Amino acid sequence: MGVTLEEMKKYLRVDFDDDDALIEKLIEEAKNRCKDILRIEDETDTSSISNFDLGVMYCVAYTYEHREDCDYKSLNLALRGLLFGDREARF
Repeated sequence: MGVTLEEMKKYLRVDFDDDDALIEKLIEEAKNRCKDILRIEDETDTSSISNFDLGVMYCVAYTYEHREDCDYKSLNLALRGLLFGDREARF
């Protein structure tokens, strides 16, 4: 399915268009961050990953709300907890 701009704006309760470009960039960055945490390739279909869209939405909301002082370490820890069940095992 994937997270859309309209869906994300509704989730963030943003009703203006000024931040559309920023939100779209945050969605792409969040998808990449979630894929990195899951240890999957960019081409991988994420529709079967149960919490992928939720992880993307959480990541976008966190980075949007904390633009000035984003703590990426705590963000990554929260995403790892959310996505751990689907994470690829590598040794």
